[in-house]
Amino acid sequence: MKRHLLLTTSALMLLMSSGGVMAGMEEATEFLDEEIGDLSTLSREEQEAEMQWFVDAAEPFQGMDIRVVSETITTHEYESKVLAPAFTAITGIRVTHDLIGEGDVVEKLQTQMQSGENIYDAYINDSDLIGTHWRYQQVRNLTDWMANEGADVTNPNLDVDDFIGKSFTTAPDGKLYQLPDQQFANLYWFRYDWFNDPDIKAEFQEKYGYELGVPVNWSAYEDIAEFFTGKEIDGRKVYGHMDYGKKDPSLGWRFTDAWLSMAGNGDKGIPNGLPVDEWGIKVDENSRPVGSCVARGGDTNGPAAVYSIEKYLEWLNAYAPPEAQGMTFSESGPVPAQGAIAQQIFWYTAFTADMVKEGLPVVNEDGTPKWRMAPSPHGVYWKDGMKLGYQDAGSWTLMKSTPEDRAKAAWLYAQFVTSKRWT
Repeated sequence: MKRHLLLTTSALMLLMSSGGVMAGMEEATEFLDEEIGDLSTLSREEQEAEMQWFVDAAEPFQGMDIRVVSETITTHEYESKVLAPAFTAITGIRVTHDLIGEGDVVEKLQTQMQSGENIYDAYINDSDLIGTHWRYQQVRNLTDWMANEGADVTNPNLDVDDFIGKSFTTAPDGKLYQLPDQQFANLYWFRYDWFNDPDIKAEFQEKYGYELGVPVNWSAYEDIAEFFTGKEIDGRKVYGHMDYGKKDPSLGWRFTDAWLSMAGNGDKGIPNGLPVDEWGIKVDENSRPVGSCVARGGDTNGPAAVYSIEKYLEWLNAYAPPEAQGMTFSESGPVPAQGAIAQQIFWYTAFTADMVKEGLPVVNEDGTPKWRMAPSPHGVYWKDGMKLGYQDAGSWTLMKSTPEDRAKAAWLYAQFVTSKRWT
C-alpha cells in the first residue's frame, strides 16, 4: 500500500485552527483516491457510503481534540502517521495517536484505572488483559455500549464477527470488551530456499535419516538447529536458531506468550486450556484464578514448564548467535532478515512488513520472500486438543473514566482504522 501523507504541514495547521471546517466528503474522496485506490475489499460505492457515515457521525464532535495510545509497531506507525491525519481531515476530530513502549501503555492504563484520571481517550492494549478488564469492570463493555450509549457512533456495517481475535477479547460473560486492531500471531519461521536446496536436503537426509522439512515437534526442530549452526552458506556463517535473553520486560513475554503451552503445559481447550490455561494458571468454575503452582492445582512449575525453560536455555546457548543472549525482543526481531538464520521457533507476524523490504538478504530480486511461516512445533508433553502457538490481538479499549463524548469520538477513530476499506 502506498504511504502518502495526505496533509501538508500547513494544511493540517490550517485545519486545526479552523475548527475542522475543512472536514467532509471532498477530503474523504481525496483520501480514497490517493491512499486506497483499488486495494479495498469494498466497492468504491461502498467506500464512499461508509465515508459519508463517518462524516455525519463525527459532526457533533468536530473541533474536539482526542488522544489515543498504542505500542510502537509498524501497524500503529501507519495508523499514527497516515490514518490519524486522514481521519482529522475527513471528520474534523483532531486525533493525536501516541506511540510508546508496550510496558508504558500498560503503565498508563493502570494509572488511569487507579486514579480515575482520563489520561487517554482510548487504548490499544493486548487482549491478554481481557481478564483484568472483565474482573475490574473499569472499561466499557462494548457489546452493551454499542447497542445503547454508543449506538449513534457505531458503524452499522461494523462486522464484529469478521475480526480475527474476537474470541480473545470476549470475556467469560460473553461480552466483547475490546475491538481487535492488529494480531500478534506467533509462528514458526524458516528459510524456504535453504530447506529446498537439493544439496542441503541430501546432506540432512544422510545425517538424520529423514527429509528436511517443517518440524512438527521440538526434537526435529533441535535436529535442524544443530544441522545449520556453524554451516557456511553463500559465504556466511549461519545459525540454526534465533532468540533473545537480556533481562527485560520482553523476556517475560517470551514465556507468557504460550511458550509453556507449546511444550505441553496446561490443559486441553481453545482459546485457552481449562481449568489450567497456557500460563499454567488454574481457574475455578467462575473463571477466577485460584493457583499457578502444582501444589495449588496449576502447572507453572510442572514438568512441561521446566522442560520448556531447559530447552530455551539450551538452544539459546548452543544454536543462536552469541549476541542473542544480550538482546531484547525488539533488538532480536530484525535479525533473521539479515540472512544468517535458518529458522526461528518463536516468531511474531508483526515483523512481516520489515521482512519483505527490497534489498534484504531474505528477499528475492523479484520481491518475493525467501522465507515462509508455518505452525509452531510442539514439545513432548503436548497432546492433541491443546493450544499450540500464540495469538494476541492489540485491541481498542475504552475506559469508563473517559467522558462519554470523548469516548464516542475515539470510538469513531477506532472504527476508522480497522475498517474493511484497508484491512
